[in-house]
Amino acid sequence: MGPVRGSKKKRKIEKKPDENVSASSEMEGSVDWWHDLSRRMNGLQSPSKGLDKFKSVFRISRKTFSYICSLVKEDMMAKPGSFTFSNGKPLSFEDQVAVALRRLSSGESLVTIGDSFGLHRSTVSQLTWRFVEAMEERALHHLQWPSTNAEMTEIKSKFEKIQGLPNCCGVIDTTHVMMCLPSADPASKVWLDREKNHSMVLQAVVDPEMRFRDIITGWPGKIDDWLMFQSSNFYKLCDKGERLNGEKFELSNGSEIREYIIGDLGYPLLPYLVIPYQGKELPEIIVEFNKRHSATRLVASRALARLKEMWKIIQGVMWRPDKHKLPRIILVCCLLHNIVIDLEDDDAQDEMPLSYDHDPGYRQRICGSFDINGVHLRDKLSLYLSGKLPPQSQIHGW
Repeated sequence: MGPVRGSKKKRKIEKKPDENVSASSEMEGSVDWWHDLSRRMNGLQSPSKGLDKFKSVFRISRKTFSYICSLVKEDMMAKPGSFTFSNGKPLSFEDQVAVALRRLSSGESLVTIGDSFGLHRSTVSQLTWRFVEAMEERALHHLQWPSTNAEMTEIKSKFEKIQGLPNCCGVIDTTHVMMCLPSADPASKVWLDREKNHSMVLQAVVDPEMRFRDIITGWPGKIDDWLMFQSSNFYKLCDKGERLNGEKFELSNGSEIREYIIGDLGYPLLPYLVIPYQGKELPEIIVEFNKRHSATRLVASRALARLKEMWKIIQGVMWRPDKHKLPRIILVCCLLHNIVIDLEDDDAQDEMPLSYDHDPGYRQRICGSFDINGVHLRDKLSLYLSGKLPPQSQIHGW
């Protein structure tokens, strides 16, 4: 049940997405296998209709599918064993990836997926798990904290364009993955959260393009956001000054605004984590800050909503999941979410609704803890956004 972090596991050095994959090499074999598979699948009878339906079946473009195949092929093909359809025909490697992606993207049961492909449910389960293991090994470079000043500068610039927050490096938020556990299950009470659901929580730090930069999952849904945050590697790195400790933003009065992330009232106010002001009848300057803060936080809400909408295996209620495997499935869904963004798969992204509601039915829990340095940082930000503390560059006419 241990937490999963994108930067924790050792991995081999991987190449970045190859933007120069030619359309011909990308599709040489895929047209044939998809032609055959689409005819085999229930509801996709004709080849022409099947080709048109590729995106609706797998939620991604064929370019992205080809790239994912290139990531996992070596590991998946190295494992012993062969798989066949009900008519005895062997599954190609692309067929195997297609089955796993369909399971993750549709959220349908093993039986439903098996029936639609003409496979036994155990085959669907094995193929999905092989794919998950290969993605863990080969795709982790798609989920990492910015490694260069240039990359972080670009992130901060894009956040500032949203609502003017300077030097912001990310937004943190959490969401619940629902589970169906019978009351007879010995672990049932452990996973029962405050809303009387069985759930596992995912906490993510998101960049302005809705890309996950750091995640932690595997904890029961009843854990408070701030406790989960304090158990994370992200918190430990920040607390030791090894993260969010880059270039500062200089103000006209000689003070500075350090790097930080923002979150809701479920988190403590820290020197590197800024939450909104709380209370009624607040001064106009604070009301304005809270509005800008809230509008910027929507980036994380949209990211988590899109994650669940696109990879529906974690959107609904998972039937008696293996609590040791579920965190790894959540991680792989986050990796796939990032790959779609990294490959600029506009077809996949355009299909997704602009939803913000990723955790319906869950009420905001308030932490209330604060660090005095966090108070000072938030006050400086609110003054800056009100125009009372312009940046140093404006004073010198830069």
